Amino acid sequence: MAKASTQRARPRSTSPSRKKAAGATGKSASRKKPAARPSRARAKPRPKQRFTVSHASETDFQGGLRRYAKYRDLGISGATSGMVQAHVIRFVPPYRPEEVSKLHYHDVDFQMVYVLKGWLKSQFEGEGEITMRTGSCWIQPPRIKHKVTGYSDDCEVLEIILPADFDTKELE
Repeated sequence: MAKASTQRARPRSTSPSRKKAAGATGKSASRKKPAARPSRARAKPRPKQRFTVSHASETDFQGGLRRYAKYRDLGISGATSGMVQAHVIRFVPPYRPEEVSKLHYHDVDFQMVYVLKGWLKSQFEGEGEITMRTGSCWIQPPRIKHKVTGYSDDCEVLEIILPADFDTKELE
């Protein structure tokens, strides 16, 4: 008569030493290391920022970079010591291609535009012509060549740019 074994099957260990051994032999899937956290050290310190609020007022729309647009400065440039510019741009009707549709680029680090009202049609280098409507948002990479090719009579956009002080180069 055979003796019954008293040994039980051991569950697989999940101890760190067991995991290392399994990983070293290649018998188990390797675990990804968590991504390294970015260093808090910066080559250049960020400018001091202060709290600011801007409430909508029709009298805030002023002339600016382009004659066919009125700009409402949101006070972000002053609050960020020139790190960021944010403004609402209201396009002045009617669209006149001879005045508006000029190829240009902006020497910026970041530029984002969000359509608040109406629609805006632009042509972008390497992307072609795109119509943006209420709720559309896009980023224009630094120095991308572009031109406005149309807009609705009620078009308004929010534009956020870094840095606040930047150059625009017209190419036509």
